[in-house]
Amino acid sequence: MASRLLLAVLLASSAWVAASAGAGDEVMVPRPAAALTFGEGYTQLFGDSNLRLHGDGKRVHISLDERTGSGFASQGAYLHGLFSASIKLPSDYAAGVVVAFYMSNGDVYEKTHDELDFEFLGNVKGKEWRVQTNVYGDGSTAVGREERYGLWFDPTQDFHRYAILWTNRTIVFYVDGTPIREVVRSEAMGAQFPSKPMSLYATIWDGSSWATSGGRYKVDYKYAPYVAEFTDLELHGCAHDQAQSACEPEGGSAMPTRQRAAMERVRARHMTYGYCYDRARYPAPLPECRVGTEAAMYLPSGEARSSDRRRHGKRHRRAGAAL
Repeated sequence: MASRLLLAVLLASSAWVAASAGAGDEVMVPRPAAALTFGEGYTQLFGDSNLRLHGDGKRVHISLDERTGSGFASQGAYLHGLFSASIKLPSDYAAGVVVAFYMSNGDVYEKTHDELDFEFLGNVKGKEWRVQTNVYGDGSTAVGREERYGLWFDPTQDFHRYAILWTNRTIVFYVDGTPIREVVRSEAMGAQFPSKPMSLYATIWDGSSWATSGGRYKVDYKYAPYVAEFTDLELHGCAHDQAQSACEPEGGSAMPTRQRAAMERVRARHMTYGYCYDRARYPAPLPECRVGTEAAMYLPSGEARSSDRRRHGKRHRRAGAAL
């Protein structure tokens, strides 16, 4: 029974709810547990007055200015679980700005750390933010597994929910309840599948050297402060000091068919870069990559061929519209 605790936590007690996946479909998606206040689950990392609490600690603003960025982290570490937040990104000119929502244990395992990333990459005025996901395991930072996507909404106008579901067999990244990426544990990945307890982090910082057009556009501090807003912070996982068997679910964790179909639609329409298709970087795809006929949709650089996917401009859909 203990070995199934995580699935019981995530799949029972209304942890999953129906949500629209567009075109009339419904899929089952992780539903947030009761949100924690900042004081109940988090601690400030850096940035002194650039981190501010609002709404009795239920909302957190982190900002970047000429002095410093800022960030916070969970008070504890977790082995598997569901971790999410509703985030509103800085508007206007935001080139070079990086907002990160991620899990890591780099402070404990300096040379063999694991990491699961949502990185939001700012852009020049009039062009949309992009979201990048990445996975590291056992210190495999030399092997990047980045994917980038154009969002189908304006992330600066309202809050949108970003979630990471991590079990001993799979990792799923969600945007507003729709899965955008699944990483399945395999022999090919070996120890590079994250397997050690991690803490949850949120930061904003200056990524001028790489974040926008490979570093062509830098942070312009005349637009500062750049403020990222967080609310509905969720830590719903297995604390690192629990028995390991309690965090290792057995079977039954396959993604539902409709949910997988929704993910495939998002990836076909909105993924703008995939490491599995980057033949310049990886002449032979990494072992876990399953490259099929869809590879024709990508350039040798791994970038999507379709200008429609690489240049969304003002084509954001209204909130709730089909993907």
